Amino acid sequence: MSGFRVNVVSDVHGNTKDLARAGEGADALVCLGDLVLFLDYADHSRGIFPDLFGKENADRLVELRTARRFDEARDFGAGLWAGIDRKPAIERAVRKQYAELFAAFPTPTYATYGNVDMPTLWPEYAGPGTTVLDGGRAEIGGRVFGFVGGGLRTPMRTPYEISDEEYAAKIEAVGEVDVLCTHIPPDVPELVYDTVARRFERGSRALLAAIHKTRPRYALFGHVHQPLTPRMRIGATECVNVGHFASSGRPWALEW
Repeated sequence: MSGFRVNVVSDVHGNTKDLARAGEGADALVCLGDLVLFLDYADHSRGIFPDLFGKENADRLVELRTARRFDEARDFGAGLWAGIDRKPAIERAVRKQYAELFAAFPTPTYATYGNVDMPTLWPEYAGPGTTVLDGGRAEIGGRVFGFVGGGLRTPMRTPYEISDEEYAAKIEAVGEVDVLCTHIPPDVPELVYDTVARRFERGSRALLAAIHKTRPRYALFGHVHQPLTPRMRIGATECVNVGHFASSGRPWALEW
């Protein structure tokens, strides 16, 4: 098959306006997760947290997290949440975002979860044109795509962090594919270091091992918003951070 194009986005973080155009010129859209916007580090007035607690408190939370003072950040957040039933408040806000974001997906869309997503809610919002995969495969334009969602455990304790063992099992379940799609990158320093946050995010060793072993043509991912290296070759595999869609508004295109 020739003349096929897939547009790929990741880290949408509430950018509904650009998401509605993300499938233009493509035969399919692939989304690698992080639809929810909890707090915009570039604009502290945007997201669930400032909607609930205001921009000044958001400024303080970002200051603590950027300084890697995670225990203090958690204590600060806990103080703000005192007296508020946290789970339903967050779920209401996430539902509002999901209703808008899933409605913006073109047909067909193939999507997996990011670490800030709430997988249990997705079946309610994913329409018939959206296929949700996590540890599964799909044929798109004659090529086999594998999908593994979520992130690994971190001090940030985002909603969809799982154990290394559970993540590795999903990578194993996907097996050999042409295009391996994940939210987080393989565990390579250049791919996991965020130059603005000035920290190493968590990448997957199991994913890196699978790239060496199964040699997909492409490994596509997001998660690291400002990577030291957005693209590198590992053996036969082109590894690509498809970009921070929340800020760029532009999908990455894969054509064959």
